[in-house]
Amino acid sequence: MKICVTQTKPVKGNIQKNIENHFRMIKLAVSEEADVIIFPELSLTGYEPELAQKLAVDKDDIRFDDFQKISSVDQIIIGVGLPIKKGSDICIGMLIFHPNKERQVYFKQYLHTNEEKFFISGNNLTNLIYGESIALAICYELSVPMHSERAFKRGAAFYIASVVESVEGVEKSIEKLAKIAEKYAMTVFMSNCIGKTGIYNAAGKTSIWNKKGELLKQLNDNKEGILVLDTASNETVIKYI
Repeated sequence: MKICVTQTKPVKGNIQKNIENHFRMIKLAVSEEADVIIFPELSLTGYEPELAQKLAVDKDDIRFDDFQKISSVDQIIIGVGLPIKKGSDICIGMLIFHPNKERQVYFKQYLHTNEEKFFISGNNLTNLIYGESIALAICYELSVPMHSERAFKRGAAFYIASVVESVEGVEKSIEKLAKIAEKYAMTVFMSNCIGKTGIYNAAGKTSIWNKKGELLKQLNDNKEGILVLDTASNETVIKYI
């Protein structure tokens, strides 16, 4: 299996522009024969809580149908981030497209205190994909010990954190993710963005750690790109745009 995490520079509140940029990233991943590609937190809108009410979408919004088509044609699982409506409320979510299957949603269950004014916590039937070998996390969830513990107990071999981490906070998250990898002998990924998004200057450094908690590879702090791991050979590929 080949797992790809991305590093993007979101355009504030512009879903269509961000969709177009996602397509470029997915094309790169497909050229590397990736089986899975995961984008940063709220990748299709940027991290803009104050705009969540305006930008929130329904799970089945037709604007995202092309992601499903690409998923089915190129046999790749795609996870993209955005605010998603849940009844009259809004969750931070990830739309997940599987080849020839109905799209799924992963909702962020553990919110940072600053997010509670704008979003509600979401409950998930599952946070495992790809035959239940990959566990998903959205940003603050990586700081909640029971989240990674639950993934381990359910048999996940891979843990992918979709985040918006600032220049000031990224090193703490890097340390936490390395410890998760070492503690549970899981291969761990972080997908982060770059540039100004909301109140944050995003730090990039999209990364992969092996089962010992050792850093395998990391993107820089100022370019968009993809990072791909071949889980059979442990070989990595970096491509910048």
